[in-house]
Amino acid sequence: MNEKDFAELAAGAALHALSPADERLFHDTLAAHPEWADLVDDDVETVASLEAVAAPEFPPLDLRATLLAQIASTPQIGRDDHDDIAEHPSKSSGSREASSAAPVAEPQERVTAPRRWARSIFALAACLALVVGVGIGAAALNGYLNRPAAVVALEQIQSSSDAEQATVTLDDGGTATAHWSASAGAAVLVTDGVPAAAEGESYELWFVRGETPISAGVFDVEGGTATAALSGDMHAGDIIAVTVEQAGGSPTGKPTSDPFIVIPTA
Repeated sequence: MNEKDFAELAAGAALHALSPADERLFHDTLAAHPEWADLVDDDVETVASLEAVAAPEFPPLDLRATLLAQIASTPQIGRDDHDDIAEHPSKSSGSREASSAAPVAEPQERVTAPRRWARSIFALAACLALVVGVGIGAAALNGYLNRPAAVVALEQIQSSSDAEQATVTLDDGGTATAHWSASAGAAVLVTDGVPAAAEGESYELWFVRGETPISAGVFDVEGGTATAALSGDMHAGDIIAVTVEQAGGSPTGKPTSDPFIVIPTA
């Protein structure tokens, strides 16, 4: 058996698709050719990669019947064919010269069609593992590239050398943390445990500069958490506040209720 034929057996072994006879041939050949062990290891690793990224699937009930039908319809050259030709030379086509021009491969060099299928199935499985793996990587990359603007702003603040933050605990047990950085020119509010605003209402952000409130946008809470970037420029000593306003924000540009979140930054 040559290395190419052994690769067919290795693929079938990795897929647990060998017959008992082929299983014995595989182990005997591997024992005789330990230098081919890398083929086995590569195939096992590929199957393991496929199992790691693919969801479990149960084979269809008619899989065995389908495979047997395909095997039955695939031309195969077996020992009986050679014996028949030997016993009945007249059944062989062509003259002695034609036969010598197209020699029959030695039996030990033959690999039957089902083994070729094993290699093809294995190659398909390896490609599927690659495609699924690339798909997962692409999804992760897409998620990273399409992060919300507030998340990007928060990352920029946290990576700045002058990043600062302050946290307050609310009466209902929720928390609100303000993050800001003068060099990044950004401020972000992160809330946890704060319920969503009632229907027809919004939470509005404010910079309170001295006695003057300056609207910094509205935000929504989903799942009890929110990350909201404040619009506009933050000045040193500003207070960050949040009020409940009508949906879309205060129509007058001034708070219409007392703030329920107040975070001093000085």
